[in-house]
Amino acid sequence: MTVGLALLLDLTSRLPRAGASAAAHSHAGLSAAAVAATAAAAFSSTGVPLSARHLFGFPGITVAHCDAGTTAGWNEAPELINDLNNKIRDSIQRARTDYFQYPTKEYHLELKPLFSAFGLKNFTITTLRSFLLYYLPLVPKPHTDSDDEDDDLLEEAPREPVDLVTPFYNSVKQIMRETSIVTTRRVLERIVVRHVSQRTAWKLLKDASKSAKRKAARGMSTPEYTFCVARTTFRAHALGVSAAWVVQSLIEVYRCFIRKPSEDDELPSNGDEQFDDTDKFRLFGRKIYGITIKSCFSLVLASIGAGIGALLHPVHGQWFGCALGDVAGPVIAIIVFERMQLPL
Repeated sequence: MTVGLALLLDLTSRLPRAGASAAAHSHAGLSAAAVAATAAAAFSSTGVPLSARHLFGFPGITVAHCDAGTTAGWNEAPELINDLNNKIRDSIQRARTDYFQYPTKEYHLELKPLFSAFGLKNFTITTLRSFLLYYLPLVPKPHTDSDDEDDDLLEEAPREPVDLVTPFYNSVKQIMRETSIVTTRRVLERIVVRHVSQRTAWKLLKDASKSAKRKAARGMSTPEYTFCVARTTFRAHALGVSAAWVVQSLIEVYRCFIRKPSEDDELPSNGDEQFDDTDKFRLFGRKIYGITIKSCFSLVLASIGAGIGALLHPVHGQWFGCALGDVAGPVIAIIVFERMQLPL
């Protein structure tokens, strides 16, 4: 409002009116300095910072003086305003320095290929691990020193033929299971990136080993470091456990509803004993219940093992602890439920 009034008075002083020239000159013509001073006061009264006046066409104006030589403002206003300008400038410089030293955290999402499980390296490791898992128990044990009678008994005992076909089938099933789990995880990762926030997706997709290495460089205390690594591993390992749960559930659907019952199944396999769909659904529900409990134990123990292993080594210790807890989870779940006499 003050700026508009000053501009209106300036225009009025420039109008050619009779007998008004002397009066206009007697008042020094409402010079441009007075208008600028009034405008500066208006901007200061409307809340515009002094350091931002150059954005509105008033460069370098901190204190305005009228033609009569009186200071516009309070007593000692120049010192106060200069101090205020210095504080604002220091705050801006400090904010810029802090921004470059501690930039805003960015979330980089790196999606692996959808069929990464079928890559040469990953598929080779999966194949070797699966065949060793089922063929190593068939390796004959070396004979120890014993008495002559024991040696004679061993020589006289007939040797049973080693079955090499069943371990081969089991190894192929294990390869199919592991590749299906990895592929399902890649699908879940893409669903997470599409339907959740970027920050949440980054926490679920981050590399827990690299995160443990970064946390180790921050100088955290031992309890805080262990808790942070365990929490990060819990989030990063959740998709893997979820993928395993989905694949195992689909396998149980095939076993309970599609495949014919065999001798190993809990459903009756002979034709004399009848069973209906209710028994199938009851068995399927019990299977899903057991899979869920084992998955939860795997996730929790993998997180705890990663937190403890990271104390030994941020990268390798975290990975080994996570893998050990993941394998030990179902075994501990079975032991706990047997001790509590609960069905699993």
